[in-house]
Amino acid sequence: MHGINEKLEFKPVRIAVLIVSDTRTLETDTSGATLVQRLETAGHILTERKILPDDKAAIRAQVSEWIADPETDVVITSGGTGLTGRDVTPEAVTPLFDKTIEGFSVIFHQVSFQSVGLSTLQSRAIAGLASGTFIFCLPGSTGAVKDGWDKVISYQLDSRHKPCNLVELMPRLMEHEG
Repeated sequence: MHGINEKLEFKPVRIAVLIVSDTRTLETDTSGATLVQRLETAGHILTERKILPDDKAAIRAQVSEWIADPETDVVITSGGTGLTGRDVTPEAVTPLFDKTIEGFSVIFHQVSFQSVGLSTLQSRAIAGLASGTFIFCLPGSTGAVKDGWDKVISYQLDSRHKPCNLVELMPRLMEHEG
């Protein structure tokens, strides 16, 4: 059976949140506030929250800093995944990936389709693994953040989710082919 097994111990993970926007501030950032509230309510630990403009070098530098930090298990970005010229989050982050989690984009679009219909095709939501850190790149809207967290990411970051979850893989992420 799949779902949350309440008999198992919950293991919190340490999550950094990056909002990519040329216009938002901490006061106006509803997507970031929503994401932080949800991850903390779930029992996870927010390690840091930042807002950066749509600048490929700045985004890559910040995400690189977090994946090099052993105190960060997961990075979640919101914004910059669209199709306009300023949307550069996938281009900034994918070169850092050791592995791409292709299934995330597929499942995110299935979930998003239920909320926004065919408009989901305008999102380039992605996920990957870099130096033992999971990275999820969500669109910038509060609705997309809710869909991504509530219906996808929260389950995979819950150590009690069965038949499997990403948390149980964390101790083995830096194994090498032998």
